Amino acid sequence: MAYTTINKGSKYFNTITYTGTGSSLANTGVGFQPDWVWIKGRSGATDHALYDNVRGVQKDLVSNAASAETTQTTGLTAFGSDGFTIGALAKLNTSAATYVAWNWLGANTTVSNTSGTITSTVSSNTTSGFSVVSYTGNGTSGPTIGHGLGITPKIVIIKNRQAAEGWQVWVNNNIRIQLNTTAGNAGNFPISTSSTLITLPNFDGAWNTSAVTYIAYCFAEIKGFSRFGTYIGNGNSDGRFIYTGFKPAFILVKRYDSTGDWYLQDNVRNQNFNGDPKTLQPNTTSTESTIGTWSIDNLSNGFKIRESNAAINASSGTYIYMAFAQNPFVTSGGIPVTAR
Repeated sequence: MAYTTINKGSKYFNTITYTGTGSSLANTGVGFQPDWVWIKGRSGATDHALYDNVRGVQKDLVSNAASAETTQTTGLTAFGSDGFTIGALAKLNTSAATYVAWNWLGANTTVSNTSGTITSTVSSNTTSGFSVVSYTGNGTSGPTIGHGLGITPKIVIIKNRQAAEGWQVWVNNNIRIQLNTTAGNAGNFPISTSSTLITLPNFDGAWNTSAVTYIAYCFAEIKGFSRFGTYIGNGNSDGRFIYTGFKPAFILVKRYDSTGDWYLQDNVRNQNFNGDPKTLQPNTTSTESTIGTWSIDNLSNGFKIRESNAAINASSGTYIYMAFAQNPFVTSGGIPVTAR
C-alpha cells in the first residue's frame, strides 16, 4: 500500500451540490477538472448519471440499471477547469430540483496503454490511486488490460457500454457484486489484478465480449487518502468502528454475504455526518428523503455505525466499503499515517 502525499483530499475527490435551472448550467467549485462525474438528483426520484473524460461528454451511464450507454446531447456537455457544464436533461437539471455530484481527478488526458494483451485507453492519477480505463473485448479467456496506476487496485468496477449487462464490482479479487442490484457476492469468475494489469477470467458478456466496448473505474488504496475494505456487523446501535486513517469525505457501503441495497454518504450533504444521515443509493432512483436512517458518527480517523439496520449492520453480516479522505493525516513530505 502506498502512502499519500496529498495535503488536501478535495484536490483529488470532491463533492458539490447544486440547484437545477432547466437550461445550460456551468457548475463550479469542484477545485479541479474532473475526469469522472457521478450525479444524482436529491429531491427527485431520478436515475444516477455517470460521465467520464475517456468515453467523452454526453456519454451517459446509469448506476441503478444495467442499461447500455446512451448519448445525451443535453447531458454533461463539457468538463471545465473547476467543474462541468450540463444541459437541460431532466435528471441532471430540472428547474428548482436539487442535485449532488461526486467528482474524481484523473489525468485530464488519455493515453494508449499497451501493457496488456488488450490495448486500453487510460486516464490515471497515480497520486490518488484512481484510473478510468476503456477497452474493447476480445472474447477469449484470461486477457490482460493495463490500468495505468503503478500499484495494485483493490476495487475495479466494469460496465459493458453497448449492452444491458450489470455493473460488475470486483473487490480484493475475490468478491463480485453488482452496483445496480441488491445481490450478494456472486463468488465466481474472479479477476486478478497486479500493479500494471487487470486479468479477466473469461469471455462473459459483462466484461469481455469480442468487439464490445467496456469502461472500468479502478481504485488502488492510498494510505491516508483512500481505504477500501470489509467489516462484520454486530446487529446493534452501538455498531462497528471502521478505521480509515482519515476523516471521510465519502463513504459507500454494501452488504455482500446476503442481499442489500448500496448506501452512500458524503461530507457536503451531511455537514456534520453525525445524526444527519442524508443517504443515497447507487442501485435505486430513491430521493434522500425516502431511504430512511443510516446513522453514523464521522470521526477524525474513521466512522462508527450507530444503526442496527441489517443493510449496514446485521449481526455477523459482512460488508464492503469505500472511503475517501476529507482530511488526510499527512504533510507534503508524505509522512506516513500512524498505524492503529
